Amino acid sequence: MGRVQELWAAGEMPFGDALYRPDDTGLALRVEGPGAYHPEAGRPIPLRVGGPVDVARIIAEDGTLEADPCFGSPLPDGSGHLTGGGGGMGNIGHLARLAPDSALCWVAVMYLSNPFVAVRFEGSRAVFTNDWRNLLTLDLAAPPFAP
Repeated sequence: MGRVQELWAAGEMPFGDALYRPDDTGLALRVEGPGAYHPEAGRPIPLRVGGPVDVARIIAEDGTLEADPCFGSPLPDGSGHLTGGGGGMGNIGHLARLAPDSALCWVAVMYLSNPFVAVRFEGSRAVFTNDWRNLLTLDLAAPPFAP
């Protein structure tokens, strides 16, 4: 079991902006914080996916934080479910995709996204809402968000 999987099983996650997989690989993530849009709630949250990150270094240098879930929802196609929430401080958000057996597929940690509180589905896309009602859309059929 990889370190990311161990952390997730203990209710924790790495403390760095990235998409983490249970095999201890990851990709950099960048979101513009919701403060860029507040008080104009309901706006899209821009997300950029970057290159590989050194997961072990992130954990060693930045540590971990508690995953504070706010919602869980089965995927419409039955391929698992999504969960999301915060991470200790009010500005941190996370999203996770779980397999049908609840095994972690990936967890995305975003320092400036704010906690995510809900999800709705539009075909293969998941539209997540944070606590300021801003929206983040991910295509769950496209890399890197497919299982």
